[in-house]
Amino acid sequence: MNANVRFEAEADEEYRAAGRWYEERRLGLGIEFFDAVDAALGQIVRLPKAGAPVKQLPSDLPVRRAPVKRFPYHVIYLELNAEIRVLAIAHDRRKPAYWRDRI
Repeated sequence: MNANVRFEAEADEEYRAAGRWYEERRLGLGIEFFDAVDAALGQIVRLPKAGAPVKQLPSDLPVRRAPVKRFPYHVIYLELNAEIRVLAIAHDRRKPAYWRDRI
């Protein structure tokens, strides 16, 4: 499957805000965050079913989560036939499941 990746507007803002935050902490760290998220997205496109199903959602709803290496984030995505829809770039320790209304 050669899926397109489409970010929800809120997920795109989370991605950019986190990158800015890391860049303010150390020059180059924001770029490292972006690279790590991009690597996770590449893995998702290659193997969309490899992400862990998100618990407490209907089993027929293919929402999955994939970790971002080195950073306390997960990519939350919906696997569709023609695209991967990124619902959130979610911090592991903040407001669990805040993104569920984006489904």
